[in-house]
Amino acid sequence: MSIEFDISNQYLRSNRKKGFISFISGVSMVGLILGVMTLVTVLSVMNGFHKELRERVLSAISHSYISEHGGALSHWQDLQTSINQHPKVLSTSPYIEQYALLSTANGAQGISVRGIIPKWEKQTSVLLGKIKTGSSELSKSDILIGSGLSAQLGAQVGDKITLLTPKLSSNIMGIQPRFKRFTVTGIFDAGINEYDNNLAFIALGQAQKLYSMKGQVSGIRLKVDNLFQAKKITQEVVSSLGVDKYYGIDWTRQKANFMKALELEKQMIGVILSLIVAVAAFNIVSMMVMVVTDKTADIAILRTLGMTPKRIVKIFFYQGLTIGIIGITVGIILGVLLSLNIEVIISGIETILGFEFFPKEVFYINRFPSEIHLNDIVKVALGAFILVLLASIYPAKRAGKVTIAKVLNHE
Repeated sequence: MSIEFDISNQYLRSNRKKGFISFISGVSMVGLILGVMTLVTVLSVMNGFHKELRERVLSAISHSYISEHGGALSHWQDLQTSINQHPKVLSTSPYIEQYALLSTANGAQGISVRGIIPKWEKQTSVLLGKIKTGSSELSKSDILIGSGLSAQLGAQVGDKITLLTPKLSSNIMGIQPRFKRFTVTGIFDAGINEYDNNLAFIALGQAQKLYSMKGQVSGIRLKVDNLFQAKKITQEVVSSLGVDKYYGIDWTRQKANFMKALELEKQMIGVILSLIVAVAAFNIVSMMVMVVTDKTADIAILRTLGMTPKRIVKIFFYQGLTIGIIGITVGIILGVLLSLNIEVIISGIETILGFEFFPKEVFYINRFPSEIHLNDIVKVALGAFILVLLASIYPAKRAGKVTIAKVLNHE
């Protein structure tokens, strides 16, 4: 190690005996540690929340779907067989997606109706695995509704419910909307209001009759082996069909605004919390200026011994960097440890205080999920190091400009 680095370390150790300067040095380092730790922890928790939300939303909409330009799929059985031959497609399910009015004696609610074949739907969506009460089986007169819809309409398992469609039919009574009485056989709870409050499942055959889609479906839903390659796989599937009349929509297009909002939220929170690290770096500037002022006599002596201004600058530059590197390292370690144990810590705090931060009946997610991303840690460490680097330049240059004669006259 160079003599400059050794002297800077001696100054760090001696500062512990220097009362106020030692206190300022400690505050600067603690501030940097807290800033880095907070940033790592918050980003990890946000990663966990985003993953939880993403999985809940994507599990309900499937990874992608294939449909036909200008209408419904007519020969969907053959099309499904062709799609299933793709090596990266794990499962498929035909569906009909339409709008309807669901009514009971307690009220009515506009909803989205999805006609499905349960045994296939279970392979592409987890909604049928989220049955709160009842069964997921569907016969001709059965319907599955969300928990929010059940509460709004006051409908429970076994109750009769009327589904009114926009399709018209003519009979001796004239032209009337098509409707059918169903029995609620199951209530699902996806944990997302979009589905719990506005979605109902009926058998595919009944949906075809109600919406005049005999032998047709709205599309075929796909589950692929790699969620993040859904777009590429969907394009490959459409190309393999060999007909231009088909098109595919993957989850990144279905929920594009949702995903962009999550990413923007994380970026904005990251920028705001980075100000904590910036304040800590500013404290390092203040602390180093005070250290330089306190060490003017030492600087003058070193200059008289032949040390050049550039070497003096290095001494205090190394001192600032050492404080920064220690603060960043300790902050990252504490941030990672806190992120890994955040759920246990929050659970303990909730037990002590006697209340929940995220009540289950109010929030979609009632826990603190956390997921550490290496690139986030690298970005935080690199950003903090750059700030510390910049903060160490001014005090170090100021030390190099100390006038020997003026200092020795005062001494």
